[in-house]
Amino acid sequence: MEFAEFIKTPMVNNVTLKENFKKPIDGTLCITGHHLIISSRNQPHDELWVLHSLVDSIEKKLSGSTGTLTLKCKHFKVLQLAMPTVEDCLNVASSIEQLSNLGDIALKYPFFYQPSFEILEDGWQAFQPETEFNRHKECSDEWRLSYVNKDYQVCSSYPSVVIVPKSIEDELIVRVAKFRQNGRFPVLSYFHRHNKVGPVCSFLCSTIIEIVAKLDTDLLCDYKKCTRIKAT
Repeated sequence: MEFAEFIKTPMVNNVTLKENFKKPIDGTLCITGHHLIISSRNQPHDELWVLHSLVDSIEKKLSGSTGTLTLKCKHFKVLQLAMPTVEDCLNVASSIEQLSNLGDIALKYPFFYQPSFEILEDGWQAFQPETEFNRHKECSDEWRLSYVNKDYQVCSSYPSVVIVPKSIEDELIVRVAKFRQNGRFPVLSYFHRHNKVGPVCSFLCSTIIEIVAKLDTDLLCDYKKCTRIKAT
């Protein structure tokens, strides 16, 4: 997939940026695969870069032959862009709407970022779950590493490797996760060396049929055997 197919108008001149408590900026607007860039005509180094993924909503207001876009961002900034033509206004709005809602995670900005400094360590390899788990022998008596979430298909907000009780099979985790909010099945998130307290975090859906409740209860009982707190 090419970003170019989403960008109907890559550059617009004579755009005015209005932002609360700041002077308006007259300049040029450019759209890249991940950023909206507004550059001032009067101040060469005066630029504003906005990630498309930071835009929460877009409002279009057309007036005669011109148009205005209001961008409401996720960090609470509100930007107004006065566009010279209606066509530019609609094209820019369409481009931002599509680029801010890319479904493929691999197209997100972090996967394209090229740092300007020398990388001293590969951060993806700095923490290895297997190595850290093996450091705590007390934990391995009742817990195990599970790769059930290897492709982030069970829970998109959990890591690919999680710690669960040895008595629980991955098949049961998959079945129970379907009836928990966002697939967040219970996992070991903390282990205390001395008193073996292992908090678990999970969220039940508001409505669960009887057979599912039975599966979930069985799973939580296994967790309670490995911890001294109640899993909820």
